[in-house]
Amino acid sequence: MTSIGTGYDLSVSTYSPDGRVFQVEYAQKAVDNSGTAIGLRVKGGVVLAVEKIKHSRLLVPHSNKRIMTAGKHIGVASAGWMSDTRHLVKRARDEARHYYGTYKTEVPARIIAERMGMYVQAYTLYSSVRPFGVSTLLATMDLEGPQLYMIEPSGQYMGYRGCAAGKGKQAAKTEIEKLDLDTLSVRDAVKEAARIIYSVHDSTKDKLFELELSWVCEESNGIHAHVPQDLFDEAVEYAENADNSDDEEDEEMDDE
Repeated sequence: MTSIGTGYDLSVSTYSPDGRVFQVEYAQKAVDNSGTAIGLRVKGGVVLAVEKIKHSRLLVPHSNKRIMTAGKHIGVASAGWMSDTRHLVKRARDEARHYYGTYKTEVPARIIAERMGMYVQAYTLYSSVRPFGVSTLLATMDLEGPQLYMIEPSGQYMGYRGCAAGKGKQAAKTEIEKLDLDTLSVRDAVKEAARIIYSVHDSTKDKLFELELSWVCEESNGIHAHVPQDLFDEAVEYAENADNSDDEEDEEMDDE
């Protein structure tokens, strides 16, 4: 990519002759090298799950969370640069607070996604800044029900029933497409999200990782929060059993 973009990748405000903005593509590459993040929108709420890669055994457990709260009803999961995530979460909190201060009601999902998408896209227009190297998943509940959006480094934002970002996004999307999201309960969605994260994790390259799970749903009273510990433990056990059974099937096929 670098050789193709030579001369056209020095500024984010420069198009290549074939209409590409290479710095935005490089930012997307940073996302693709990150741990996987997925979102599932089901009938009763939205579930977020993240594969947080641990680069050292000395890191404090449960620190540097990749799932954060931007408003009491807004959850944000990310894949990409953690520092960029913190900046965007702060911006989302400011947008939510300003909207509430003006209209005395919580910001709808479409509005917060639109404003964040416009903010991210502004960083692809000027040579004095660089694009954000992060994809963010917004999970919320508003008057229209559960909502899930993903904002990409280009500023493009779209609503999803299920989405994924990070190094395992293709495998995760394949698994998400197999789910019947119309009938899946939120608690079952938590288990399936954990299973998908475990199934796409590449243990040969990244041995250590932490699973993060959160939801915003009727059971949480429309408030974004990390899932209860008992449900988290149940989801991890379900994911590990499913992962072990897949490994056994692979071994049987190799023996044949």
